[in-house]
Amino acid sequence: MSQMEAFGEELADFLRRVAELRSARSVPAGDLGTVLDAALFELDHVAAQLWPTYERLAVNGQWDDATSDRDEQRLLRSLFQRMPLPVALVDRETVVRRMNFAATGLTGVRAGYATGRPLTGFLLHADRVAFRTQTAAVARGEGDRSLNVHLQQSPGTPVRATLTALRPGAEPRTAVLVVLQPTKDHAQQRPSVQGPAPDLGEATRHAAQLDLLDAMTTALLAAPAGDGAAVLEAAAGVLHGRFADWVVADAGAARLRRTTVLGPPDAPAVPDVLAQDPAACPLVVEAARGGAASLQVRPEDPDAFGRDASGAHVLVRAEVTSLLCVPLTARTHGPVEGVLTLFRSGARLAFSMAEARTVDVMSRHIALAMRRSVRPRPS
Repeated sequence: MSQMEAFGEELADFLRRVAELRSARSVPAGDLGTVLDAALFELDHVAAQLWPTYERLAVNGQWDDATSDRDEQRLLRSLFQRMPLPVALVDRETVVRRMNFAATGLTGVRAGYATGRPLTGFLLHADRVAFRTQTAAVARGEGDRSLNVHLQQSPGTPVRATLTALRPGAEPRTAVLVVLQPTKDHAQQRPSVQGPAPDLGEATRHAAQLDLLDAMTTALLAAPAGDGAAVLEAAAGVLHGRFADWVVADAGAARLRRTTVLGPPDAPAVPDVLAQDPAACPLVVEAARGGAASLQVRPEDPDAFGRDASGAHVLVRAEVTSLLCVPLTARTHGPVEGVLTLFRSGARLAFSMAEARTVDVMSRHIALAMRRSVRPRPS
């Protein structure tokens, strides 16, 4: 640790102690002598330690050097963010440390969300292993690499990822700088930085959620009372297409049985998912047992929804980019009537927290409709 860093830590500790002294003004009058002694001790510390250290650093020029270093770091951060090429800084495990504005526009992921998450989570499953292997090789010092990958936001267009080793500052480990270069056709189709109007988009999404709730309420009221399977099928029909690419409905709790699977029109995996045993789907089993909903964006574990009869991962085969798995229960910690799982795939936007909240509300309404019995008419 440099003398400047040590001085900064000592000064920060002093400021914290001064704040504690300010809060001690409310102590009883009999204890003010102790507080006064502590304040005098802190003043003596400033006169004997902090001020001489400050003068010594100023004379040696280290203060100016530290200020220049901070200005240089701010300049470099600004250059990184404003660079026109999509760039991300990752570690050897592909975990994102920084992502510039152009990269957020290309991937469709905000920098605040991406930081701390693996960059492989934004790629198709088929490209994740190769990208992770090449990143580790670059971090080991085996030279720069370049490979084609496919983003989940635009799976049909290859993106050239160039990897180069970088040692940020005095850090002990090597980081990897990733430059994402879209193909010429892709660059012409969409700008490098997108700027949708947030207010209008938010209003549109809110209106769509209200329309969805209205359609669900209408379907549940029109469903025959006492027929839980018909209620579940009607609810799945409302959600399919307009809200989710895949809707998988499982009835029961102790003994789950798959009742409905609605997928894309051209998806050959629908019969295999329908024939799948819900007990082999960890997400479904967890929701049925614990009664807790699950929202996953770019799920890392391909086994989360089990495998089909051919042994293929359902999430990989369905090209799932985000999922919602909710138990159907009328109240918190109440009996579970079933489990509803929703998939989105391809370039469709991932499920948001607001959409997850909407599905959670609808799940309680569905459970109430499934438990509704036929009342005898009065004679």
